[in-house]
Amino acid sequence: MITQAQRQAQQNRGTIFVEDGEVLSISAFPGEQFVMRVRAPKCAANAEPGSFVHVRCDETLPMRRPLSIMRACDDWIEVLYKTLGYGLQLLSRKTPGESVSVLGPIGQPFRMNPERPNAVLIGGGVGIPPMVFIADRLRQAKDSWQPLAILGSEIPFPFDLIASRLDTPWLDAGTNSTMPLLESWDVPTRLATLAGYEGCFNGYVTDLAEQWLKTLSTDAIAKTEIFACGPTPMLKAVADLAARYELPCQVSLEEFMACAVGGCAGCAVKINTPDGEAMKRVCVDGPVFDAATVAW
Repeated sequence: MITQAQRQAQQNRGTIFVEDGEVLSISAFPGEQFVMRVRAPKCAANAEPGSFVHVRCDETLPMRRPLSIMRACDDWIEVLYKTLGYGLQLLSRKTPGESVSVLGPIGQPFRMNPERPNAVLIGGGVGIPPMVFIADRLRQAKDSWQPLAILGSEIPFPFDLIASRLDTPWLDAGTNSTMPLLESWDVPTRLATLAGYEGCFNGYVTDLAEQWLKTLSTDAIAKTEIFACGPTPMLKAVADLAARYELPCQVSLEEFMACAVGGCAGCAVKINTPDGEAMKRVCVDGPVFDAATVAW
């Protein structure tokens, strides 16, 4: 008899690739944060917003590290990471031209609903990358999408802050710092922090998001959906916000992973299903889930 895990593994055949990627660039930011661009054509061609890769940080370390994909263009992908442990410290020492083994893309991605073009993208810390990926996909799709990005961090943001030229009339004029990349894509973006960074909203990402939601009409609310990635307490707060406004909300969960392909089940979380509570693996059943189904 074929088990559910075996069926899932069969579904993933031909969708996850192992590539010896070439490091194209690596940029360092305050707070021991790094953005690395890696040539990995198969992964880049198949990645979707919410996908992640399992990266071998060094030949001396057998265990890989899961990293969210921030961008996937042509034959390369970009990842953002913070050197919280020895493995990522080794990864940060890579230089252009060196090789890094990449396993991916992995996971169930975010799903866009054209009937809800007001996409609120909420990212916290190393949860920022999937929001950038969604913004990139939506600006390429054009159509009627109207994304708004709200990014938060309690350490320096992993990009240089600039003053935005894009209007956000629901905020005071002094709250105008933004992410240069999203600004260049004409995606309105505002930043939240309790660290007092210049031009940033003083508060949580959910406080900032609610300021905007309060200005919306009933018709606009009906066309709005929330997408989020970040620490679990932040995601729970986002899920509560979405519930108060009766908005659909998709969240990308963060969990420790060993295999990242569904074999070890070490990243399982409790999800409410039509048949009752069930343990779902963040790596292959997620990482993206309906926020209303997560047993917070």
